[in-house]
Amino acid sequence: MHRIDFGKIIELLPGQQVERPNRADGGTLSGHAAGEPFEKKVYQDLKALYPGKIFKQYEFLNDIFLKNPLVITKKDRCALMNSPTAMFLLCRGKTATENWSPENLFEEKQNDTADILYYIPGFYGLIDVKTRNLNKKAQAPNIISAYKLEGMCALMIDNDEYDSVGLDYVGIGWVEEAEKGMLICKNAHHVDMFKHKPDDLYINWSAGLQIQFKPEQADQSWTGNKKDWVKAYLTHYVLSAKDRHNYFEAKFITPFLKYL
Repeated sequence: MHRIDFGKIIELLPGQQVERPNRADGGTLSGHAAGEPFEKKVYQDLKALYPGKIFKQYEFLNDIFLKNPLVITKKDRCALMNSPTAMFLLCRGKTATENWSPENLFEEKQNDTADILYYIPGFYGLIDVKTRNLNKKAQAPNIISAYKLEGMCALMIDNDEYDSVGLDYVGIGWVEEAEKGMLICKNAHHVDMFKHKPDDLYINWSAGLQIQFKPEQADQSWTGNKKDWVKAYLTHYVLSAKDRHNYFEAKFITPFLKYL
């Protein structure tokens, strides 16, 4: 099955420039506002390399629903993907999906699972772009909800569906040339989630159960198949959740039971 050559994308990015987003206060760029121009750059590069196969998540949903105007319930609309796993990751809520119409198209949402979607029949490649200012210290970014990843793994097992979805991340380190009003990519890295050792994934339980890592430091040593990865991740998630539960019980419950 033909997949994206991320090596080519990573080679293209260093040295590329994008316009600095304007801020009303003229302050330091950070967060989503800083990353958006590079996300658009990666999106445009991918569209040029893989015409007809690259979408924003909302574009793909609009496209598939427009092509099937007689399908109206959430269950039936999401079933158009022919993949319970992709449906879980890409579909929006019941009300939003059933209120969709050609006059009420979806728009981009910051909490969409993917910045970019690579689609060919039978495969959904979800791609996120993570950026950081190399002149500032920063914590590892949020990658994906550990709980959402757990739900994805459960569906893969339930449906014996291990090769229909990809999770890839493009990390971009940039610096600002203020006098030119430009941001310049200095380095780029690709991370395949299914090559990251599951038991090395850090789950930040205090930040919305987010998996966090810096793309340039991410492990990519996993050599097993996806089925093994899914089971290893679920083991890691459950053990981590049990440790968290035991910690909360010991600190916040047990000391106060004697007063009840």
